[in-house]
Amino acid sequence: MEDFHGGRWFALRALIPEVERRTLTVFATLEVDVARASGPTIARWQLGRELHRLREAAGVSHKEIAAELGCSESKIYKIESGVVGVSRADVIVMLTRYGVSDDRIRQTALDLQRQGKERGWWAKFGQLPNPYSMYIGLESAATAVRNFELAVVPGLLQTEAYAYAITSAAWPGQSEEARRRVEVRMTRQACLTEEPALKFWGIVDEGVLRRQTGGPDVMRAQLHHLIEISDRPNVELQVLPFSEGWHPGTVGSFSILEFPEGIHSPVVYVVSQAGDTYLEREDDLRRVTLAYTHLHAAALSVSKSRELIDAIAKDMT
Repeated sequence: MEDFHGGRWFALRALIPEVERRTLTVFATLEVDVARASGPTIARWQLGRELHRLREAAGVSHKEIAAELGCSESKIYKIESGVVGVSRADVIVMLTRYGVSDDRIRQTALDLQRQGKERGWWAKFGQLPNPYSMYIGLESAATAVRNFELAVVPGLLQTEAYAYAITSAAWPGQSEEARRRVEVRMTRQACLTEEPALKFWGIVDEGVLRRQTGGPDVMRAQLHHLIEISDRPNVELQVLPFSEGWHPGTVGSFSILEFPEGIHSPVVYVVSQAGDTYLEREDDLRRVTLAYTHLHAAALSVSKSRELIDAIAKDMT
């Protein structure tokens, strides 16, 4: 999936990750191993969930706590859903208003608040488009991603040369910017190798393999890379052949991101000409999951997909 999305804005949470190895102690006595680039995403979700629970247990309305903090009710909703971070001072005011005297709960809340305000690992690359930061936040917190691509090789499986061919075409005359964005993408691919490694299921339309992005040499190397990386235990790659004709994926690319059990429900990312969006409602999740199931069943097996990729690479001139 193309990473920078042409500057388009998404309709979901601005969740920004950061690379660090640690274990978050979650309120419900649950410990979640979040090695690799987990960032503040899980921390914000957990803090928001607990603040919501404590507010309801105390019988305090959104309006009342908003007045206490001197902010809008919408900000309270965003804090409780993990859309935005919250200051240490505001957390202390909320805990006090909710009558929380347990030192363990208060300290855990403050620890999560701190983790939720930390910067993402990509800050060293300079300012990145907000939409890209959102997607990295979700991907970094995910345990698994199911991806279908109609037009390009999935970003996590791209070679550096292939990625540069795409970005340089998207930003003509801006070679330095293209190189910076490729470097970010290459760094992002660490999620496939750092423990716990992301589980990646990819399905690509056959047209992705036959489109000579960057020329035959670049594309041939990309195809060989797909064969090599798909041999990893946490990567499964299938090809949807032209012989299948029309399929549910012809309307566009999408990803289904899954998170640690009990932390967050799956989130669907959909690419369209009308703008890239995120879906969380149960009926949307069912519909997109069903579409992915159909694509999975229609696609070639992993071994047959490797054979086709190899054959296309050999025929490429």
